[in-house]
Amino acid sequence: MIETRTQDKTCFHEPLPLKREPCIAVPTDSSTIRLFQRDSFRTVQAEMRSGWAVKIHYDWRLSRVLDEDGNVLDVILWDARRTPSTLAERLSMIQAGRLLPETRTLLERFPEATPDPLGAMSDPNWPEPEEGEANLLQEATTILAKRGVADAAGNIDRRLDMLVSATAELRSAWTTNEARCVEWAGLFITEADLDNQRTKIPLAIADAPNIDGAATALGVAPPAHAPTEIEWAALKSHASGVVTSSQRLQEHEDAIREIASDYIPSLSALMGPLGAAKLVVLAGGRERLARMPSGSLQVLGAHAAMAAHRRGAPPPKHGAILFSMPQVSHSPRWVRGKIARFLAGKASIAVRVDHFDGVPWDQEQIDGINGEVEAIKAKFPKPPKRG
Repeated sequence: MIETRTQDKTCFHEPLPLKREPCIAVPTDSSTIRLFQRDSFRTVQAEMRSGWAVKIHYDWRLSRVLDEDGNVLDVILWDARRTPSTLAERLSMIQAGRLLPETRTLLERFPEATPDPLGAMSDPNWPEPEEGEANLLQEATTILAKRGVADAAGNIDRRLDMLVSATAELRSAWTTNEARCVEWAGLFITEADLDNQRTKIPLAIADAPNIDGAATALGVAPPAHAPTEIEWAALKSHASGVVTSSQRLQEHEDAIREIASDYIPSLSALMGPLGAAKLVVLAGGRERLARMPSGSLQVLGAHAAMAAHRRGAPPPKHGAILFSMPQVSHSPRWVRGKIARFLAGKASIAVRVDHFDGVPWDQEQIDGINGEVEAIKAKFPKPPKRG
């Protein structure tokens, strides 16, 4: 049997009639095949000629061409006038994955070479920077750091993060102070309806000259016992702080609505600007949210439930953001998971439309989605029977 070996596989054929005289060698692109006499050899051998793994290692100072044995074939130094600003531009090019002029020149000389920007870091023979070069590099990196901080103001994701985080902190403080103000005022104005007049109580206290004036503003009888002058000043100051916090909170939320409606219009139309902005912040940015599976989007904000799931609890059906939507929170318990899964899929599509410059959704599309939510409710009017 004659054994035929090729570059990537081995196959066997039946013996073929061969003449005694030597066969002619047939060259190919990747190997040279030599046929030998049958009485001396019984194989067809292929000799592989592997190409050199030529690479270009470079940093901001120089570019080198090296063969597979690490021998330097060519080198070009950066011989221009070195300043911190020009070095910062070169570092920006490397950071963006662009080739330096010296590297492009070497690539023209050695077209088969592969540029490797990280090769200089692992090359033991790479020259160490001199003292002046190290100082120049430090100044250039400082310029890049300042430029990066300044450019961060143009990142809408960062701006939304600041607004949403500040709003959450402000709302937490406002909730505590507002509850204390209402309870404090109710201690004196016992006739006030602390539930129905809850929003009016801080305003009445802040604008009134005394406790009797606050009771009159609320439409109830004056209290039997009045606070002391200094005590009233403390209560009035506390109520004024609640009113001011409420105004600041409204300004923060208005800013979120404006930015979210322009940055993520489709997602804002589906979930509301505040909920859409919170999703973007929880995901770490619009791009990450656009590339996130709908199943992950569905449970964003369910940190405690996911931690409990790791300890054996059932998996969460939705996160806090989806549950805040009335389509989910106002639905029967047994269909909330289905509706949350449906809305998460739609939200995933909406944010991709926004991120990849699609046509923003209009109200007609949102109404169609809400109609499908109602269809899900109608399909499951009763809870499933437990077996």
